[in-house]
Amino acid sequence: MPYRLLPYNRDAVVAYAHRWAYGRNPTYYDYEVIGGDCTNFASQCIYAGCGIMNNTPTFGWYYYDANRKAPAWTGVSYLYQFLMRTEHSIGPIAEERGIGELEPGDIVQLSFDGVSFQHSPVVVATGKGGASEILLAAHSEDADDRPLNTYSYVSARFLHILGAYTL
Repeated sequence: MPYRLLPYNRDAVVAYAHRWAYGRNPTYYDYEVIGGDCTNFASQCIYAGCGIMNNTPTFGWYYYDANRKAPAWTGVSYLYQFLMRTEHSIGPIAEERGIGELEPGDIVQLSFDGVSFQHSPVVVATGKGGASEILLAAHSEDADDRPLNTYSYVSARFLHILGAYTL
């Protein structure tokens, strides 16, 4: 059965990000005290824009409760691996793009040490002025409308969400 790519609701992502940037949706566990909540928040935002989870044990992208979730829901590198997969499967899909191609609802991943990526803020607004006009919402140092250029990072990767596959 062929997969269909459904559109990504960027307005829903941005609305969710603004609503919960400085709070916690009680539907989801707050991982702040055990390593950080940024990718959990990013996943919640992505889910708000696509409404589709991938229930594949270990390698999927899903959240049922604090103890029943995929590593990709809360882990920076695992989210990247899931979104960038080349094999079609249910759930959101992304591709790396340049900073000038970001749109609201996309994900930025930051490396603070130049070795691994440790943070996954959500793009809530873009402009033509580069990093100063890429505005982000995030947990783990909660932020909303924070310019990308106010972060001290060694490298960044920009994940453009294409949509979500369904059967």
